[in-house]
Amino acid sequence: MDVINTLGRRKKAIARVYISEGKGEITVNKRDWKDYFSTSILQYVVQQPFILTDTQSKYDVTVNLDGGGISGQAEALRLGISRALCKIDPEHRPVLKANGLMRRDPRMVERKKPGQKKARKKFQFSKR
Repeated sequence: MDVINTLGRRKKAIARVYISEGKGEITVNKRDWKDYFSTSILQYVVQQPFILTDTQSKYDVTVNLDGGGISGQAEALRLGISRALCKIDPEHRPVLKANGLMRRDPRMVERKKPGQKKARKKFQFSKR
């Protein structure tokens, strides 16, 4: 098996995922993933595709993360890993799809409108 690359997105975060057979090492922006994602919740989010498909410590993952915040980056990485696992073995797809890992979250930040303070908040109105 050669290197399989996929893409995962969430809000403004983009994860370019390169997966190959190995010992289960995950490298994010040339750093260890546990240093990059310091909280246990984010570490679980990243590992979720491997846990559901029972493929921990089978693949080495190299990731280039760009844009967004730490939480959006973790979810973008989760989608990228899920897509890569489906490319490797299509039998993983039903399990990942049932848990909502194959769907890209479409929610984005609403843009700021002119004549308003923020996207929905208006400037203070004075009647008199």
